[in-house]
Amino acid sequence: MSVNYLTPVECLHKWEHEAPEKICLRQPRNRIWQEYSWEQVADEVRRMAAALMALKLEKGSRVAIISKNCAEWIMADLAIMMSGCISVPLYPMQSLDSMKFVLEHSGASLVFVGKLDNPQQVQGIIPASVTQVGFNYANVHTPHMWNDLIKQHEPIESPYEPSLDDTFTIVYTSGTTGNPKGVVHNFRSASFSVTQNLIEFKVTPYEHFLSYLPLAHVVERMFVEMGGIYAGFCVSFVESLDTFAEDLRLVSPTRFIGVPRIWSKFQQLILEKLPQKKLDTLLNIPLIGWLVKKKIRRSLGLNNTTMQGSGAAPLPVAVLEWFSRLDIDILEGYGMTENLCYGSCNPADDIRFGTVGKLYRLGEAKISAQGEVLLKSQANMQGYYLDDEKTQEVMQGGYYHTGDKGEISSDGYLTLLGRIKDTFKTAKGEFITPSFIEGLLAVNTSIEQVCVLGLGLPQPLALVVLSAQAQAKSKQVMTQELETTFHGVNKRLSSHEVLNGLIVVKEEWLPGNGLMTPTLKIKRNQVAEHYRTLVEKNAEVKAIVWE
Repeated sequence: MSVNYLTPVECLHKWEHEAPEKICLRQPRNRIWQEYSWEQVADEVRRMAAALMALKLEKGSRVAIISKNCAEWIMADLAIMMSGCISVPLYPMQSLDSMKFVLEHSGASLVFVGKLDNPQQVQGIIPASVTQVGFNYANVHTPHMWNDLIKQHEPIESPYEPSLDDTFTIVYTSGTTGNPKGVVHNFRSASFSVTQNLIEFKVTPYEHFLSYLPLAHVVERMFVEMGGIYAGFCVSFVESLDTFAEDLRLVSPTRFIGVPRIWSKFQQLILEKLPQKKLDTLLNIPLIGWLVKKKIRRSLGLNNTTMQGSGAAPLPVAVLEWFSRLDIDILEGYGMTENLCYGSCNPADDIRFGTVGKLYRLGEAKISAQGEVLLKSQANMQGYYLDDEKTQEVMQGGYYHTGDKGEISSDGYLTLLGRIKDTFKTAKGEFITPSFIEGLLAVNTSIEQVCVLGLGLPQPLALVVLSAQAQAKSKQVMTQELETTFHGVNKRLSSHEVLNGLIVVKEEWLPGNGLMTPTLKIKRNQVAEHYRTLVEKNAEVKAIVWE
């Protein structure tokens, strides 16, 4: 089937003419929802594009966005395109040093500063030569403010119309190791990815999404922002972390995408109200079980969802099966910044837990002699910004070398076996794939975060962070529970994989303490360094240790 790929700017023109009064963005402010129609969005975007051009931005100028998700984020992104510039989204949770690196490396000429917990600190690392435009949120004070510029400029009459071969964006990776890399995508790769994903998941203009994962991440950017612009559905935003649960229930989206950390939090919330033993009993009673499942979905805000997805990091099979018992089937998918999420996903009618789903039909995939997953499609990046050497290293023969080990079944389902760089060798010279062991430990719902380490040690060790519910129990009770898990997992491992110990650490791993990326993936190297002394001290314990 031939597809006519449009740019996001062309899609905006389409909706402002075909459905001008339809609500497309909903922004909560002090618990009052401000609604934007396509006509209003187009008007503000055209005015901001005129403002950007009045600020003397040349075609191809890089324009950064540093903000939590909000209506202005999406409108700013469209205005950047409409003025012929290139967007550079930054994570609002990333470190100030990392932000400074991205702004300098990208050569940003202007920065949109928006909803932030610490706007003054962020503004402090923006070079003096860079123009600042502020979204109108608390404590944001910049020389140019969004509302003022909108009032001062008439809508641009002849906006820049990007071609498919123009550069769309430079998305910087979350920096699991070292400095972030700037991934360059043109409008062709973006249009291909979003259009094909809409077809793949049968998305309609009548969907309603909740935007809460960082828009700087390609999952949210492609499926929620670009999905809304291309399909014409409505996007609502979360006002704050404190209102997330309430906003999710109020919006009750038709599709919901999470990351493993979110699903883990949902699981803990349910178990706090219904301990596992009681939940199991209720689910085994036919009518009562159905009512309990319905009530749980409603309490989470998932009562209207027709699809729940998860990505960014592996979700343990035990967690997938646990939610499936509640009739919440989570579709795990696979993609990355370098291919704008165009990789694979479990189809709703044939979910296979333990896989990241079926490879998309318009992509090519193969496994290298080293077991690495290689992907090829029109969604692949143009390269890393200002880094030809790294580009050539990962792009060979048109295939992107993902860095993931994997296997492909005869009918096209992809199973991931861990990151190649995460594999480590013990002092005995044996290779360990930590993600497999971590998945076994995650069966215990008291374990909220886990990281298996062991480079150069006699045997691997596991570091774990307990859930809030588990932390409320006595140390004696939890030690007994963890010992049962510890010995049970070791029975399933090969001799060289057997854990020497399990260390319960006090501190939760978060982006704020540098132990997780802004996309909520554990930074294994940083965790290893942070706990190096603790791990070395307990290398031979063969027991449960409390920090």
